[in-house]
Amino acid sequence: MMAALKIVELGEPVLRQQCRKVTVINKKIKKLLDGMRETMYRSNGVGLAAPQVGVSKRIVVVDVGKGVWELINPEIVFQEGEEMGVEGCLSIPGVAGEVNRAARVRVRALDRQGRQQVITAEGLGARALQHEIDHLDGILFIDRAVKIGRQES
Repeated sequence: MMAALKIVELGEPVLRQQCRKVTVINKKIKKLLDGMRETMYRSNGVGLAAPQVGVSKRIVVVDVGKGVWELINPEIVFQEGEEMGVEGCLSIPGVAGEVNRAARVRVRALDRQGRQQVITAEGLGARALQHEIDHLDGILFIDRAVKIGRQES
């Protein structure tokens, strides 16, 4: 089992940076994916983006109960509908907000082998993908929230 990584919190500059594209998928990137996955599960999250562990690279992991999606250089290539929902973030503990997101999305990304993959998701999957991909552009859910409050623990 891999050690969990430290999650950085609101105020850390890396959370507001435009992340760099991954150009080579090497051992270091695969180790980062493993650490991010472990950290997400230990923190009871449904997603985690590399900037949340202090790394300014375009990498996210998401698991909404369908197994883990490891996405390198993810981009939303299609979205439709809209849905209001409550979100929280491991980098902003104790805060929740209502955010309007696309109801359905299609995301194109590379997997850990460098193979192209396309994921189509709706509901929580779509919301988690949009939330994590936002992180790669320095956007936090509080920037999009129409209402913010304390999160019930």
